[in-house]
Amino acid sequence: MSFRTFPKVELHLHIEGAAPPKLIAGLAQEKSVDITGVFDARGNYAYRDFLHFLKVYEAATQVLQTPEDFRRLTLAVLEESASHGVVYTEAFLSPDFCGGGDLAAWREYLHAIREAADQAEREMGITLRGIVTCVRHFGPDQARRTARCAAETADDWLCGFGMGGDENAGEQGDFAYAFDMAREAGLRLTTHAGEWRGPEEVRAAVRDLKVERIGHGVRAIEDPALCEELAEQGVVLEVCPGSNVVLGVYPRLAAHPIEKLRERGLKVTVSTDDPPFFHTDMTREYEALARVFEWNEDDFKALNQTALAAAFCDEATRARIAKTLETT
Repeated sequence: MSFRTFPKVELHLHIEGAAPPKLIAGLAQEKSVDITGVFDARGNYAYRDFLHFLKVYEAATQVLQTPEDFRRLTLAVLEESASHGVVYTEAFLSPDFCGGGDLAAWREYLHAIREAADQAEREMGITLRGIVTCVRHFGPDQARRTARCAAETADDWLCGFGMGGDENAGEQGDFAYAFDMAREAGLRLTTHAGEWRGPEEVRAAVRDLKVERIGHGVRAIEDPALCEELAEQGVVLEVCPGSNVVLGVYPRLAAHPIEKLRERGLKVTVSTDDPPFFHTDMTREYEALARVFEWNEDDFKALNQTALAAAFCDEATRARIAKTLETT
């Protein structure tokens, strides 16, 4: 089995965080933007820990200043994903980085991203759908503005709403208004939780924001009762093993709880999060899981079926992707 060509579904990908370093460096040179400290001597993203990673991430986004920049970014990200067998992906898109939360500007950026997505689907066979994401450490008020952008542009393509950023900034419940606004607009919901904070953070996300998916969620393993609740409710975990190991949530993949979560009946999926930051891609994720946990082709097929069932896309798109997965 070739892990690279194996058709894959990815649900947890930050579009700016997936930017190839060469693209960011090139844009910085074109625009004469000083991004000193973003890269190491070999041209890779450089950071010390999670909070520093967030600062480097935001520094790198300084060069993404126009809708055209995001069109180029989207094409580059999808080309890389498609080269690793990804046939369907959901990317987190933040109006905060696309016009500063201004609705009119956001519409222009979104149009450019969708144009690139359409081109990639025609030329590369990869399907993209968008999830608007507020940034937790920007605060609840900014999250409301982001939710308004999401609500005003919600449709079959822009199909979800979520939250990323510093998990230690405030509480999940502080953002309930934004999530309620998104839900009323018909958007489906996810949020980052249980990466840096423990099980209670995951419980709060489900209870206070009423999400159906959790970004990461791996710390739920520390609470057997919570695992049982998540399994019963069918909450899906967007697990990013490589990211968790590189950032030090777990010291090595063998210590990662993804297999134990599966054994407890939770629905888990696998994604790359911010792949060039974490020196990973979907091929490497699959190869590592096969090596460490002895997952086989049936395990990966089941993984992708779980991911596709949890995708926020419309049913026609789901059926089309299902046929692609069945060809393997």
